[in-house]
Amino acid sequence: MATKLLLAFAICRLIVTVGLTLKPKEILHLGFDCQLSVDPADVDSASKDFGLLTRVKPLAVLHPSSALDVARLVKAAYGSDQGFTVSARGHGHSINGQAQNPNGVVVQMSGNGVGPRPRVRAGDMYVDVWGGELWIDVLRSTLEYGLAPKSWTDYLYLSVGGTLSNAGISGQAFNHGPQISNVHELDVVTGKGELMTCSEEQNSELFHAVLGGLGQFGIIIRARISLEPAPQRMRWIRVLYSNFSAFTRDQEYLISLNGSQKFDYVEGFVIVDEGLINNWRSSFFSPRNPVKISSLGSNNGGVLYCLEVTKNYYESTAGSVDQEVEALLKKLNFIPTSVFTTDLPYVDFLDRVHKSELKLRSKGLWEVPHPWLNLFVPKSKIDDFNRGVFKGILGNKRTSGPILIYPMNKNKWNDRSSAVTPDEEVFYLVAFLRSALDNGEESQSLEYLSNQNHQILRFCDDDGIKAKQYLPHYATQEEWREHLGSKWDRFHKMKMKYDPRHILASGQQIFTPTFLTSSNTVSW
Repeated sequence: MATKLLLAFAICRLIVTVGLTLKPKEILHLGFDCQLSVDPADVDSASKDFGLLTRVKPLAVLHPSSALDVARLVKAAYGSDQGFTVSARGHGHSINGQAQNPNGVVVQMSGNGVGPRPRVRAGDMYVDVWGGELWIDVLRSTLEYGLAPKSWTDYLYLSVGGTLSNAGISGQAFNHGPQISNVHELDVVTGKGELMTCSEEQNSELFHAVLGGLGQFGIIIRARISLEPAPQRMRWIRVLYSNFSAFTRDQEYLISLNGSQKFDYVEGFVIVDEGLINNWRSSFFSPRNPVKISSLGSNNGGVLYCLEVTKNYYESTAGSVDQEVEALLKKLNFIPTSVFTTDLPYVDFLDRVHKSELKLRSKGLWEVPHPWLNLFVPKSKIDDFNRGVFKGILGNKRTSGPILIYPMNKNKWNDRSSAVTPDEEVFYLVAFLRSALDNGEESQSLEYLSNQNHQILRFCDDDGIKAKQYLPHYATQEEWREHLGSKWDRFHKMKMKYDPRHILASGQQIFTPTFLTSSNTVSW
């Protein structure tokens, strides 16, 4: 009885808020049982995300047990006279409320008991996974067969559907492409409530639209992910540069290599303040030639650049790793006394960020606002970006999080996907992954960091740097049109075909739900 009352209350809220014309009994008959929740804890959880920059409560939260539950919910929204919005939420790692939903239901895709377990087909080198599955659990399942996905994100506690709706990038992307380039097939619930299987051969326009499509065309229910043999161990190396041109030249050289004589992962980061110079090296790195790191940036305005690379290997091939790594490093122009290296299991490297998360949680520094800014910067403008941002806007000011920088090859991205990149063959990810801290330091406050992000974007506009936001956030359709550029027409066409009432992922603020009027629109 209590369950039925909660369900009725949830539906009544939908009726009052958006004019839903379905009767409560009709939705009860859809078969959700107690999975549609208005429990304050569920609603509160769905009202926030990792960014903690905005907070919007949904009307209800659905905990689906199958694709059918998701399809029934979306079909109910699509078939009603007035409608309500539906947003899929994975691990809640969005920054700007992209999965939040003030006008309807959040589908909680990740969590205990939600969706089937990963199904590995070792002979065919793929795994079928639920859209809400976390990548860490995909890894654990595939490693039982000695296999692993080819392309990763730096943090593995993200949902498969979430990263595939954006791109999914890390230091392997130069070689294997982003995660969206390593998908064979999808099951998707469209904005009409239709469950469709799509791939290169079947419903291909939907397949490419959904990959990198920011949740606009369908909710990813299942993904078929390409696998490769998993290495057992990794040689992890970091080296320092004081010259930015040498740093980027070496990064670009490394991502141009083919065959087995290359590193398997290429990333980098910028060190812009004395605090990070003293602390960039974790305790498990031992310098081959000890040096006072803080002295290395003295002739470069306090800015250093760190190249981070890895080489995969098996225990049976460990004897050749030293020689392979030395041959690659010999061609680079880093500061000779700045080589830091370690060996560790493959899993430990992939899950390295989670260890940092646990440390931050123990200090109360994880659940704080994260005004992150991620940009794809064209290779031709990366020197200008360094001059104007790293040495200009940031200078030698104390920062509160890593600043990543590494190049990728555009030919590893499928241009038919909805993901947007600069129009150059090589472009850089520059990611300002900073935390806003309430510690009395103005330069670490949310207002200061947010203003600095705006300064960076203005500098790009003023200097003619045609950067593209990764994990984009815009407030107007005009800005979205500019962001999507030549892909806008196709993007809009796919929206009209697969979600004509603009029911899905309204938190992205690309399309206004058709049922909202001036009298009941909830302000974004």
